[in-house]
Amino acid sequence: MYLNNFLEYVEFLKFYCIIVEYFKTSLVVLVPIMKWKRDWGLTARVWLTMFLLFIVYLVFMTVLWAFGAGLGLIVILAVGMAFIQYFFSDKLVLWSTGSRIIADDEYPELHRTVEKLCKEADLPIPKIAIMQSPVPNAFATGRSPKHAVVACTDSIMRLLNNDELEAVLGHELSHVKNRDILTMTVASFIAMIASMIMQSFFFSAMFGGRNRDGGGTIIVWVVSIIVWFIATLLMLALSRYREFAADRGSALITRNPQALISALSKISGRIDAVPREAKARVQGANAFFIIPALSGNTIMELFSTHPPLEKRIANLEKVEAELRGY
Repeated sequence: MYLNNFLEYVEFLKFYCIIVEYFKTSLVVLVPIMKWKRDWGLTARVWLTMFLLFIVYLVFMTVLWAFGAGLGLIVILAVGMAFIQYFFSDKLVLWSTGSRIIADDEYPELHRTVEKLCKEADLPIPKIAIMQSPVPNAFATGRSPKHAVVACTDSIMRLLNNDELEAVLGHELSHVKNRDILTMTVASFIAMIASMIMQSFFFSAMFGGRNRDGGGTIIVWVVSIIVWFIATLLMLALSRYREFAADRGSALITRNPQALISALSKISGRIDAVPREAKARVQGANAFFIIPALSGNTIMELFSTHPPLEKRIANLEKVEAELRGY
């Protein structure tokens, strides 16, 4: 009797060990290999930029009040601008670049690559868009990971091999993972709004306005200049930092930093050979591209939205050393 009970107990232990081993194996499969660390430096810059945008909106509403706009109109414009930028920012970027969202049966290899990377990064699968352009590039847009769009040009798919294209897409998905896309999309309106404010006061001073002789107009005009300057610097700082963070994210997702180094070098070299006219047509989206398409025709190129290629490569080499454990 005792022997039978002992044998039954042994059989139970065997069964228990089999069950535990099964669940251990299942957990290993389900848990993403990649360990994603939140970048607090990027998070701080995102919040600072959003706070600055709020200040810009306040200045803009003050300008409207100075020119006699009613409170109702001010509220409608402020809410309207915020609504458009939040819900339609991705569509505006796609429209401005001429990008087209593709169906599931188009570019199947591209879809498979994005799906693979999303599993590694624990992200929902975004919409995919293609941009017809001789400028090899890629970008991401959207207000959240669930509403993201990853786009690339047809020329970049011809230029890069599979590993390099995967690294570039990993970079763009890192922007989605870091949730910095919406901030940059909204921040891109800063210069436009501030420029509008300054021009309004310029024409007011020339042709007359509600408070032309008062000190309030001058104060708001000076504030608008200061806000424009600070906003531009902060936007550039955010853009440069977020590129470093996305490069690092791509290396963590793909575990292949050398592929991104090779891709960045190829893209940069090819862009230099693209005609100026082609680069000028897309340079409005430079803040979103993985490598800016600089045409050499605008003074704003003095304020680069991306860190130098050499620094990005050096940063990726450090990440590679970390991944190898030395």
